[in-house]
Amino acid sequence: MKVKVDVDMTAEEARTLMGLPDVKPMQERLMAQFEKQVAQNFSYIDPDTIARAVMPMGTQGLEKFNELMWSMARNAMGQGKEGHASTATGAKKDPK
Repeated sequence: MKVKVDVDMTAEEARTLMGLPDVKPMQERLMAQFEKQVAQNFSYIDPDTIARAVMPMGTQGLEKFNELMWSMARNAMGQGKEGHASTATGAKKDPK
C-alpha cells in the first residue's frame, strides 16, 4: 500500500505547524548590528594598509616576481623544450 500526501504551504506555515520558533526578529536585529559594525569599520580602512597586507614586500616584491617571470620566459624561449628543465634546476647539460 502506498500513500502519497502533497502539502502546499509556505516556510512560515510549516514552521508554525511543527512548533518551531520564529527567529526572524532575532535575525533582523543581528543583521542591523552587523551592518552598523561594518559601516563603522569602513572608516578605519586605509588603502596603504591593505596594499601592505596583500604585498608584504610592497613594490619590491612585485618587481622581483616580475623579474623572475621574465627570466623564466627568456630561458624557455632561448633553451627550447629539452633545455628548460635542466636550466630551471641550475644543472648544466651534458655535452655527450
